[in-house]
Amino acid sequence: MRSLVQNTLKSQVVFEGVGLHTGAPVRMVLRPAVAGTGIRFRRTDIELGNAVIPALWHLVDRSPLCTRLENPAGVSVSTVEHLMAALAGTGVHNVQIDIDGPEVPILDGSSAPFVRGIMKSGVRSLNAPVRAIEVLKPVSVEKDGTRATLLPSDRFEIEFSIDFADGAIGRQSKRLDMRNGAFARELCDSRTFCRQADVDTMHENGLALGGTLENAVVVDGDDVLSPGGFRHDDEAVRHKMLDALGDLALAGGPILGRYVGERAGHALTNTLLRALFATPGAVRVVEIDPDMAEHLPGKGLVWAEIPQVA
Repeated sequence: MRSLVQNTLKSQVVFEGVGLHTGAPVRMVLRPAVAGTGIRFRRTDIELGNAVIPALWHLVDRSPLCTRLENPAGVSVSTVEHLMAALAGTGVHNVQIDIDGPEVPILDGSSAPFVRGIMKSGVRSLNAPVRAIEVLKPVSVEKDGTRATLLPSDRFEIEFSIDFADGAIGRQSKRLDMRNGAFARELCDSRTFCRQADVDTMHENGLALGGTLENAVVVDGDDVLSPGGFRHDDEAVRHKMLDALGDLALAGGPILGRYVGERAGHALTNTLLRALFATPGAVRVVEIDPDMAEHLPGKGLVWAEIPQVA
């Protein structure tokens, strides 16, 4: 049985916006790449030294606010999680991302604009097999009442639960089988969210300078301050699942396993990947055949299922 082949873009895709934390304008170009390239960023504003940053788990500088990658030369790019989720959710395995600043543009705070740009370009098959990371035994990490776990499964699933004191969010939980375009239908339009008190603190510390009520859902107790409110009643937990997909996409290949997050964030999910690869016998690399491909997020995605909100 022939293996599933890797994909890249058919044409370049350009995104322009501002960084969530810096507030600075940024231009980002996604370019087709050959098989085996993987996902890699290139800082076009860096003229000397190594400006290429592979999107891999061991290059993550763990932070609670976003996912930041840094290469051995100290060159970094942050807030990569929404773009990484979009690439994983559309089944793109190889792409060079040229970016002229240190942060991926926040756009509307979700992955939907990235998904729509990728789908407009279309994907092109390459002559190389897709290799996935199969989870063989449970691995779990915990910190300060939060937990993240990967369990064996013949498909990729995400289960998440959150619990916030703010009545506008409260307790939420959701579980999804990520195959057949579920990411585009269920998660890609869910925006980042935060409490007004946290926004005030971040501003005092020079962070979230590009954040607005249009690119994040801001809550204050029982009130939703962003115009139009939530896109989904459980948009908050959906966005946490989106983040988890983006952070897990740094594994170096699609994951066959079930991720369970309990109040987990970016740093803990990366810690989980580090524990997974450090645990003897916990994973193996497998070539994806057509039957296994039916269980991956990018399979079965159609344009009409992408939410029209972005």
